Amino acid sequence: MATLELSIQDEASAPVRRGRRLGLLFWFASAWLAIVLTFAILAPVLPLQNPVDMDMLERRAAFSGEHWLGTDGLGRDEFARLIFGARVSLTVGLIAPMIGLALGGALGLLAGYFRGRFETLVVGSMDVLLAFPPLIFALAVTAYLGQSIPNLTLILGVLGIPAFMRVARAATLTLARREFVIAAEALGASHARILLRELLPNVILPLLAFFLLGVAVTIVVEGALSFLGLGVPPPMASWGSMIGEGRDSLDVAPRLAFLPATALLLTVLAFNLVGDTLRALTDPRQGAL
Repeated sequence: MATLELSIQDEASAPVRRGRRLGLLFWFASAWLAIVLTFAILAPVLPLQNPVDMDMLERRAAFSGEHWLGTDGLGRDEFARLIFGARVSLTVGLIAPMIGLALGGALGLLAGYFRGRFETLVVGSMDVLLAFPPLIFALAVTAYLGQSIPNLTLILGVLGIPAFMRVARAATLTLARREFVIAAEALGASHARILLRELLPNVILPLLAFFLLGVAVTIVVEGALSFLGLGVPPPMASWGSMIGEGRDSLDVAPRLAFLPATALLLTVLAFNLVGDTLRALTDPRQGAL
């Protein structure tokens, strides 16, 4: 009876212990991401000025009631461009890793389970893709297809496939010979059932944790490409392009570069904190006896 009571108490206190393990930084990071995502989603319906309307008489205007964060070098409202820039950066940053998660995760799951020649082919093709310079790949695709959000998302999604494949393959290799998989094989389960019912639920957890880290990396890469002029086409705003435009005004209005850079820094840091925390919680080695 005492053992049963202790077991019930342990189960009741488990959520509390997990909450404590998350820490304040996790909740601050989650709150920041919730705020940024809310503003980005609701940007078209918020009472914001048009982010592409120019007023050359109000170039680099200071903070005011009409322009909360001032205006940029072309007289465009900086706050509106920051919000719509978040919309672009987060769109690319979230969708591109989804491509890597879907394709890379599927390839890694299959390669780790079937092994043999198929694994050699998948790993070899991913090594070739990793060896190809990503900047040259981005330049080639952009030059051929043109600058747009879908093209940029496709480029970054393809570049993320090898990383997700390796994570999925490593997780599958550790699970493919576990007792529950061997038992399913002994009971005559098909390969599809084992992959979908036994392996995928266990592999998806580290993949989702890695996905958040991939979002952070993708946002940084998108910002770098936009800074170099390879991202979204003007006058559309993204944080990277705003930093690039603000570098011409560093001597007279440094805020034009520092405001989007700060937003980029805080968002990437928040995704990294949340991703690291979830990765630690889903790492099977953390609970190993």
